[in-house]
Amino acid sequence: MTLEIPHYGLKAYALLFSKHGVRGTFRQSALDWIISISMRKKIFALLLRAGWIMKNEDKSYSCINPSEVIKGLLEFRVPEAMKNAQKPYAFTRLSAVEIWSDFSYIQRGMEKSPYFIKILRRDMRYWKVFFKRHEIPTYMSSGATIGEFVIFIPVASLSFVEKDGFKVDRLQEAKEYARSNDIYAYAFAYIEKKYGAAV
Repeated sequence: MTLEIPHYGLKAYALLFSKHGVRGTFRQSALDWIISISMRKKIFALLLRAGWIMKNEDKSYSCINPSEVIKGLLEFRVPEAMKNAQKPYAFTRLSAVEIWSDFSYIQRGMEKSPYFIKILRRDMRYWKVFFKRHEIPTYMSSGATIGEFVIFIPVASLSFVEKDGFKVDRLQEAKEYARSNDIYAYAFAYIEKKYGAAV
């Protein structure tokens, strides 16, 4: 997993990579003559936490290959992050269809990966902080960006079931949503075949 980094981190990575590549190793002292000690520590902590460099057994560092770093920026993180959620939620709309169809219908790709999640209105602050901590963009009711993002659907009350480790809308809700648009016909047919027409 790779996280986005601010411009100063990107410039430091570019310098370290241009001098050492992916096979060379370096220590924090590599930036001694350029920046202050406190800034050096901040940059190394940032690059390490964001997955742009790695720490070796001898306490030296190495750059992660730039192609891996770039691909890592588009990895899916929401499912793993939701395992640590402390407030109730339910995957809804297309995300619920995706789960109930056993991912035979997938709405996401590296270029655009929306997750639709019902949350309680009173928990909005919690969820904004939760996803900010995981550096995942969020929107209210609609929105889009490159890569992975979450669309909050705030509700006054929430009901859900658990399926495959996810809290998700009940099957009937997902089925009705799948039936609402011909583009989801394959997922609707899959759900109906697996769970029966009378759900």
